[in-house]
Amino acid sequence: MATLRELKTRIGSVASSEKITGAMKMISSAKVHQNEQALKKLAPFRNQIQSILGHILSTDENFNSPLIEKREVKNASVIVYGSDDGLCGAYNMNIFKGFLVELNKIKETYGRDVKITVYPVGSKIAKAVKRLESDLLEVKIPQGIDSKMKGETVTDFTRKLRDSFIIGETDLVEVVYMRFISMGRQVLDCEQLFPVVADELLKGESREEENQLYIFEPDPNTIFNEVLPMFVTSTMQEITVENRASEQAARVMAMQAANDNAKKLFDQLQLEYNKLRQESITTELLDILGGQVER
Repeated sequence: MATLRELKTRIGSVASSEKITGAMKMISSAKVHQNEQALKKLAPFRNQIQSILGHILSTDENFNSPLIEKREVKNASVIVYGSDDGLCGAYNMNIFKGFLVELNKIKETYGRDVKITVYPVGSKIAKAVKRLESDLLEVKIPQGIDSKMKGETVTDFTRKLRDSFIIGETDLVEVVYMRFISMGRQVLDCEQLFPVVADELLKGESREEENQLYIFEPDPNTIFNEVLPMFVTSTMQEITVENRASEQAARVMAMQAANDNAKKLFDQLQLEYNKLRQESITTELLDILGGQVER
């Protein structure tokens, strides 16, 4: 049975943990809101690009671009986003499970002999993915790439992936990440980056503008090839921010759970301490009364 001093020490430790988890929750909440603002700033840019592409594709032109070229998939690349820091619950584990599902889909669709190159973003997910390395699965950890990378780094990383697809080093590029819905809800998602899916481009064409006429200079195909890389880059930028927001939201929920558990434990220890203290006081009183009776 614990002594009063031991219980008091444990109560103090739990109280400190409660303060720490509360502070971490507040910090993560602020970061979630910060990333939400970043998403709001990115949305108009991507929507405008989609709108332009939608207008171009609504013409009768034939478009040629190496970024929409479909070919036999012998080499596939998968970028999987995770976190560099811990204390975010089952966040990385859920992404890893979704990543395994996506790997199986690729193998079922393109054959078991397809070679897959994985680019993990975040040290936590990199450790998990590294264990899967085999003859047909190579893990490449890009230098200078992490879950906290800035916009310029995302742009450079996207350009390297684009060049790899254009020169034929890879025939398919997909991104596995956690899409941010709200503070309490994040959904695992997978997007095909290359070749660019036409349905994603047509989202920007509204029905109200279908009958409007546009004059394109120099010509629709040239504009298409200039704007398409911008669309891919904006997509990757949005994915990065969404994943970052999801990580912080998961951390908020994990810290909330830890804080709630600390409060419950604190109350239990406090109750046990009060009972033990009351027993000690009662024992001392009985000893005092017993001594008086003996006299």
